[in-house]
Amino acid sequence: MRGMFTAGVLDVLMENNITFDGAIGVSAGATFGCNLKSKQIGRAIRYNVQLARDKRYCSVSNLLRTGDLYEADFCYNVLPNQLDIFDYAAYRQNPMDFYVVASDCETGLPLYKKLDTCDEHEMLWMRASASMPLASRIVEVDGYKLLDGGMTDSIPIKYFESIGYDKNIVILTQDKDFQKKPNKLLWLMKIFLKKYPKLLEAMKNRHDTYNQAKQYVFEKAAKKELLAIYPEKPITISRTEHDPQKLQEVYNQGRLVAKTRLQEIRDFLAD
Repeated sequence: MRGMFTAGVLDVLMENNITFDGAIGVSAGATFGCNLKSKQIGRAIRYNVQLARDKRYCSVSNLLRTGDLYEADFCYNVLPNQLDIFDYAAYRQNPMDFYVVASDCETGLPLYKKLDTCDEHEMLWMRASASMPLASRIVEVDGYKLLDGGMTDSIPIKYFESIGYDKNIVILTQDKDFQKKPNKLLWLMKIFLKKYPKLLEAMKNRHDTYNQAKQYVFEKAAKKELLAIYPEKPITISRTEHDPQKLQEVYNQGRLVAKTRLQEIRDFLAD
């Protein structure tokens, strides 16, 4: 739910008609970031606030009943098709390419998937990108067994550069001084994911992978080769926050940062 910061940033960009050739999202960055392509300002914060305490959306009862803390059918069918309609037509008409990142359980490597339509099949990739280990079932799609993209590539800047994007804005949900530490639940993952030793190895090294990627971002930002947008102070919010007020506060932090740096964003993109 730190992704509410990202949602706030993206809404300000959309409100100011700032557009991109492509975008890539990981985990919540995928499920909230798709609204950038469908041009639905305010949708991410709206439904998260409305459903924050709805057990159908996120609850331990979901986890016990289905194996998913965020119930799959509700999140990827009922929500976008009935409760807060996702604009599939606008998504498909927008020429901006949108990619998501998922983790391959067999190889322990990240996979990058371009979503052209966000139809039911492609929605499986989005679901996979946001399927947190221990809180989600493995998602099987296109012959792969997938989990959360953040397990293997939380900040996919090098991939985006490798496919030709050379002027990038990176939105982080941790402050500049944050350093990720080894995962305290690795012992539990070794029990539940014992069939996937390469994924476990990736999780063992995840803190180093993340910290190195973050360092790369800020080294390039210092040379004006990319623009990094990030919280000015640590975001104190649960990964599965149920308090609508706290969600709104984090969203507002994202909006404030984006508004404060709006001219800097415009100047960077114009150069």
